[in-house]
Amino acid sequence: MEEAVRKLLEAATGEVAALGDDLKALEQLRVRYLGRKGEVAQLFKQLGKVSEADRPAVGKVLNEAKVSLENLLEQAQNRLKESASQRRERFDVTVPGRKPLRGRLHPITQTAQEVSRIFNWLGFDAVEGPEVELDYYNFEALNIPKDHPARDMQDTFYISEDVVLRTHTSPLQVRVMEKRKPPIRIIAPGRTYRCDSDVTHTPMFHQVEGLLVGDDISFGDLKGILTTFVHQMFGSGVGLRFRPSFFPFTEPSAEVDIQCVMCGGKGCRVCSHTGWLEILGSGMVDPEVFKMVGYDPEKVTGFAFGMGIERIAMLKFGIDDLRLFYENDLRFLKQF
Repeated sequence: MEEAVRKLLEAATGEVAALGDDLKALEQLRVRYLGRKGEVAQLFKQLGKVSEADRPAVGKVLNEAKVSLENLLEQAQNRLKESASQRRERFDVTVPGRKPLRGRLHPITQTAQEVSRIFNWLGFDAVEGPEVELDYYNFEALNIPKDHPARDMQDTFYISEDVVLRTHTSPLQVRVMEKRKPPIRIIAPGRTYRCDSDVTHTPMFHQVEGLLVGDDISFGDLKGILTTFVHQMFGSGVGLRFRPSFFPFTEPSAEVDIQCVMCGGKGCRVCSHTGWLEILGSGMVDPEVFKMVGYDPEKVTGFAFGMGIERIAMLKFGIDDLRLFYENDLRFLKQF
């Protein structure tokens, strides 16, 4: 038995040395020698034929042989793995490199950054706030009590009776005025939510609201700021007009139209042949809003405005279907 064990170890050592870099062949050796039906297992089966007196000594020899084989194969495996790792680390510097794919900012992100850049240049600071908002800040503090008909203008996602997904970023104007004293000059970009979905509406969209509060702020200041913004965003040759409108939190209120960027104001399908496109709403802050935040409307005045980023992006890039922004089609996104 001892002679058989010695020959087995010699044969295994020789075969391992002749393996080269073949890990698969090493695994086959392990199964042949140490598997459940391997050669070592067959030798253990012969212990029953050994006399009781010699059995302990022979069993010890077999166990030692098994351990020696396990160590031999483990060392060979570590050596082959290290050799394979070193081979992988080698590279040919003459091989042409692979050009990495370049990521691009989404057109919504590009537009939001451009809008923020323009207003930062005009002296406005950006602020952020919660997207899950209290009904008080989303409506009541903006002069829209629970029985106000203007609530029907916004199809709201209600989480509970007093908690909503914000329908605009205007709540941030109230939150900022509660914490700061005039003068205030801020914009509030962010995601907003309404129960609406079609070619020009999505349940989740992006807005930028703006607020300027101080001494002797006039509608002329509002017109000057928004005119500058439009010319920076769409070019100095684009005409614009202020059209009377209604918003519960501003008085007087106005919507801002620009000359249709598709037809240059001549009239087309996009502008319903009027030559004009509405891009944002604005107005002087209603005194009732100032009272809600503890400001004296006799001492301060201000204006507010708000616009949809998707709307601006559609006009800037000539896109006619809002849903294209959210389909994640790389053929569409790579154009930007």
